[in-house]
Amino acid sequence: MRQHSGIGVLDKAMGVLYAVAEDPCTLSDLCSRTGLPRATAHRLAVGLEVHRLLTRDANGLWRPGPGLGELARTASDTLLEAASSVLPRLREITGESVQIYRCEGTVRVCVASMEPPTGLRDTVLVGARLPMTAGSGAKVLLAWADTQTQRAVLPEAEFGERVLAEVRRRGWAQSAGEREPGVASVAAPVRDAVGNVVAAVSVSGPIDRIGRRPGARWAADLLAAAEAIHKRL
Repeated sequence: MRQHSGIGVLDKAMGVLYAVAEDPCTLSDLCSRTGLPRATAHRLAVGLEVHRLLTRDANGLWRPGPGLGELARTASDTLLEAASSVLPRLREITGESVQIYRCEGTVRVCVASMEPPTGLRDTVLVGARLPMTAGSGAKVLLAWADTQTQRAVLPEAEFGERVLAEVRRRGWAQSAGEREPGVASVAAPVRDAVGNVVAAVSVSGPIDRIGRRPGARWAADLLAAAEAIHKRL
């Protein structure tokens, strides 16, 4: 789950930002997603709008504002820097789409993606927010997530605790047709400098091309890529 700083107004404001990032929303939607009283949610959203971190479209829906992009341009992401020289090689080896996912609460976010130059692709755009209930990347992130996150996700997941235990045992996960019909994938955990799992690196593509057990082909390459990113971190 998301971290709390202990500074109430800051945590509430961040909750508003995350809620709007899920999908453009009305004030009622915002209250429902955050659990905040209507007056509090409105006050925070308006304040974030003043700082251009939120904006409202022609239909009055709250959306992420341009200030977020301006701040992001000067940010440094060590994970992406570490992966920048690893993902192209992984794509070259597999000839398939490659991605990196981070866990944010009960969803996973694609933070890096590269597509093969030709052929049918499994396109996942950077910034895409996918459920943690299906797919190899979801299994990897959930296998090492905290107990609270696991309890929130597993009742709706396409897999259970036994699958997560197997993922932890062998160190990678695979799926076929779980997240999207006709798509298969294999993923491995990416660890930071002290060994915590901070992301999942994944290869995905059409089942007709990569088969229903892509781990048999690429698990070793995924583990090598994850280790290369870990060393750079």
